[in-house]
Amino acid sequence: MTTRTLFPTLLYDADLGDETLIAALTHSIHTLAADDTAGRRWSGEHGYKGYTSYASLNDLTRRDPAFADLGKLLVKHAAIFAAELAFDLPRKPRLDSLWVNLLKSGGQHSGHIHPHSILSGTLYVEVPPKAGAIRFEDPRLPQMMAAPTRRPDAPEELRPFVTIQPRTGQLLLWESFFRHEVLPGTAKADRLSVSFNFA
Repeated sequence: MTTRTLFPTLLYDADLGDETLIAALTHSIHTLAADDTAGRRWSGEHGYKGYTSYASLNDLTRRDPAFADLGKLLVKHAAIFAAELAFDLPRKPRLDSLWVNLLKSGGQHSGHIHPHSILSGTLYVEVPPKAGAIRFEDPRLPQMMAAPTRRPDAPEELRPFVTIQPRTGQLLLWESFFRHEVLPGTAKADRLSVSFNFA
């Protein structure tokens, strides 16, 4: 008897490995959070507990050398992941958008996907103890209907949800259809991250 694995959902997990760049990004995110009035206003109007440049700045890789350096590294990681996924592409994936997130204690981000992209991800720039985790949802859940619940000791690949407590310098990449959310944390300091999409 053989059991085969069909239609896996892959998650790319790496350490950025550049403490100098992480420090520069930390400074840049705090500066943006202080200076970007439009971003702070959008965050307030949409109930985002903290600050995000998601709807206010679309030129961070041209605006700030730290984000330009990060963009180059992200392209390399995305190319590795695209090869692991056996994507048939005429060139490397193109960094399409990039934004910063400063999440206050108790802040969260409800379940969502990233339409019109092929790869998405997050770099965790500063993660204090008890900061919000990211949780991924099995893409098959809407089709499961009468499926029983899984045992508590089920292997990670069989669970309906997988929660990852991020760490500073951690880079996660996933296919953009992969539904995910940020759970509320109880950290005393801000959780800083950079999210992005590839086309």
